[in-house]
Amino acid sequence: MKNDILNIGGESFHSRLFVGTGKFSSGESLQRTIENSATELVTVAMKRASPNGSADSIIDFIPQDRVKILPNTSGVRDAKEAIFVAQMAREALDTNWLKLEIHPDPKYLMPDPVETLLATEELAKLGFVVLPYCHADPVLCKRLEDAGAAAVMPLGSPIGTNHGLKSREFLKIIIEQSNLPVIVDAGIGAPSHASEALELGASAVLVNTALAVAKDPPTMGTAFRKAVEAGRLAYLSGLGDTNRSARPTSPLTAFLG
Repeated sequence: MKNDILNIGGESFHSRLFVGTGKFSSGESLQRTIENSATELVTVAMKRASPNGSADSIIDFIPQDRVKILPNTSGVRDAKEAIFVAQMAREALDTNWLKLEIHPDPKYLMPDPVETLLATEELAKLGFVVLPYCHADPVLCKRLEDAGAAAVMPLGSPIGTNHGLKSREFLKIIIEQSNLPVIVDAGIGAPSHASEALELGASAVLVNTALAVAKDPPTMGTAFRKAVEAGRLAYLSGLGDTNRSARPTSPLTAFLG
């Protein structure tokens, strides 16, 4: 799979496992998990991304020589706030890449589709490589594509729930219709969920909670890496069709005769 490259915003990635950096118990645990997962892109909330080495900053634990930092706007409530945080991120981290998150509801953290679309349109005009987190809504994903997004990041299930691909049927439509990479984000709670997303044809997955809250995050990073590789290989190999009735695994025709 060395030649199976994922291209987003003019950059190439060999790994299709992206990692979120919230909830880890320590910087050392995060660092080892990043290493074991072989990820090449990690998301960082701007409130935890001080380039000046503050006590709460996690930048020092990310090997920036081989891992790209994707700042996110987690915590903003509307397009105006998102654009402001995006400009801060570009200034502080010297990147025009952005994971756009707008979820004003603090209980369920559902992304606001209207504000997300407005912000994507404006940020794309400002030269940002925008990866918007959104509902698994095929119509919205096409609108985000038209607005200039570099990829779309529909949820599998609500943030942090670990419920897996509850939006599976909608994800299938999004993947079928999209001309952009589709990165399944939120709700992936087990390596099997990640493998399933890749089997459907998703370009990548982003995993945070399932790694951070595992009893052994670094080893879970290895498990997710292997699951993503298996899911992608299964997709490229071509999964067999499902059938309502049993079919013999050995042909009934006497081919030896």
